Amino acid sequence: MLSIVIPVYNEADMLPLLIERLTKTLQTIPLENEILFVDDGSRDNTLEELHRQKKGNPAIKIIELSRNFGHQAALTAGLDLAKGDFVAMMDADLQDPPELLAQMYQLLASGDWDVVKGYRTKRKENFSRRQGTRFFHWLFGQISGLEGIESTGHFSMMTRQALEAMKQMKEKTRYMPGLRSFIGFRQTQITYNRDERKAGTTKMSTGSLLSLAADALFSFSRVPLRVCLWLGVTGVVLFFMAGIYVLLSKLMGWAPVGWSSTIISIFFLGSVQLTFLGALGEYIYRTYKESQNRPIYFIRNIS
Repeated sequence: MLSIVIPVYNEADMLPLLIERLTKTLQTIPLENEILFVDDGSRDNTLEELHRQKKGNPAIKIIELSRNFGHQAALTAGLDLAKGDFVAMMDADLQDPPELLAQMYQLLASGDWDVVKGYRTKRKENFSRRQGTRFFHWLFGQISGLEGIESTGHFSMMTRQALEAMKQMKEKTRYMPGLRSFIGFRQTQITYNRDERKAGTTKMSTGSLLSLAADALFSFSRVPLRVCLWLGVTGVVLFFMAGIYVLLSKLMGWAPVGWSSTIISIFFLGSVQLTFLGALGEYIYRTYKESQNRPIYFIRNIS
């Protein structure tokens, strides 16, 4: 069986075209299939449209979460309930072409690979979002120590063995592409150009993207803490040298250090301390969330 996991949030306009293209693609894959739509607390008529589509397509399964838990939680719910020997995850906006699922399956069926990811060579998005996303992927790849993470998102397919490995990781702060790369196994990628959204508006605001980026960076790297450490060491060295200069200026009768330099020093040290506290706070908050051990999601209904 092939399972397709698709989180949806206010995507009623996208569903007919998505299901049409997905159904055509699945007809070329010689496997029984299930399409798991995870409704992440939609407020439009997404659920009604899903049930309407389900009447003509028995492969569709609808997982209703009790409220909006976020994109990563919705993906987790779908992966937990997927029954397939091969499992794919993708978004509902059709920016990642479902036709590539057939190629992903062929690579996995060959037995040479355990995970196939979609690698985006071009993105048809506005300039600021495109450059911001590119910078994040580069930065995350540099500091996380994970291989093959640049320009890859959620669009992928994996074997049951790889999925079971991912399901063993129970952290509450989740970044699925990072977890997928962390498990290792034999991974490859398919290149494609990422299209524009076909209908509706994006559900990931700039704030949501920044929050996801922070979760990824702080969950997979200690580099922010290392940066704080080296900034602190640099500050100690600089101000030790400044102290020597002030002492010599007093002893030798040089021009005295004025109030402006003193104020600048105070502001600089205060800013450094606040930066340290902020970085530590990010790690402490995530540790607190893990210690609470709350479920990642709650399911209201499965149909």
